[in-house]
Amino acid sequence: MDRRRGRLGVSPLADMKLSVVIPAYNEEGSIAQTVTAIQQTLDAEGIGDHEIVCVDDNSKDDTARIIKALEAADPRVRYHLSPLPGGFGFAVRAGLDVFEGDAVAIMMADLSDSPNDLVAYYRLLQAGYDCAFGSRFMAGGSTHDYPSTKLYMNRIVNLGIRALFGHGYNDTTNAFKAYRREVIETIQPLLSPHFNLTVEIPLKAVVRGHSYAITPITWRNRQAGESKLKLQEMGSRYAYVVLMVFLEHHLSRGDYRSGASGVTHRWRAGRPGARAAGGEGAGDDVLVVPEDEGNA
Repeated sequence: MDRRRGRLGVSPLADMKLSVVIPAYNEEGSIAQTVTAIQQTLDAEGIGDHEIVCVDDNSKDDTARIIKALEAADPRVRYHLSPLPGGFGFAVRAGLDVFEGDAVAIMMADLSDSPNDLVAYYRLLQAGYDCAFGSRFMAGGSTHDYPSTKLYMNRIVNLGIRALFGHGYNDTTNAFKAYRREVIETIQPLLSPHFNLTVEIPLKAVVRGHSYAITPITWRNRQAGESKLKLQEMGSRYAYVVLMVFLEHHLSRGDYRSGASGVTHRWRAGRPGARAAGGEGAGDDVLVVPEDEGNA
């Protein structure tokens, strides 16, 4: 059974504005469907106070026009042209610079991430966790049409990260996660310009003392466009970020940890009760266990 580490005493939030940052480069075939699906799901779940920040990473196709049309139809959609150099990490960082919510989720533009899982993340943050992490590889999680080579490399990399950090989490490299605003403030400055940002953000959040919960999620391969992740270019970049945060964890003597007080515990993940509507009951079936039970 999976486990997670965190802090007690984090205040629940009854009313929380959610921002969703979506980096987009040449996503004319999927961005409208992605934004519409997110909006419809959030509205159906009573999460009307939200914004969707679509960050255009200087696309060469019709992506910008489509996002601007969505913005004109609903002001909760925002078009933001990244002022930074090209790259997935830069585009996400550009979105994190301008989001206005109390919490922020990072989602892909190709509808590979489920809007229903976004609701589960929201409920976990609403219940008091600093971070909401999803796993495609725990009980209840799933992947559909995952390329075999990428899947093989994913499992090796995540196994190594889990062994190094002992954080009981097996899907660190997945970009789809959600954070309270104070987490994004605490983990600055962000350095990664590419997909290695997907490990820099959660590992810094964990190492700097923020609480997190893990829930099963579903991933589906894109139906339009092409993946921007190039495995042959990312190996050394992932390694650099992992080692950077690992050294911070062991050598910085806590200089960069969050200033919030609280007792550190490890949480065992049960059935994802956060999927139930409402913040109060979101953690009802999360069992707190002693710190000395060891890592999963």
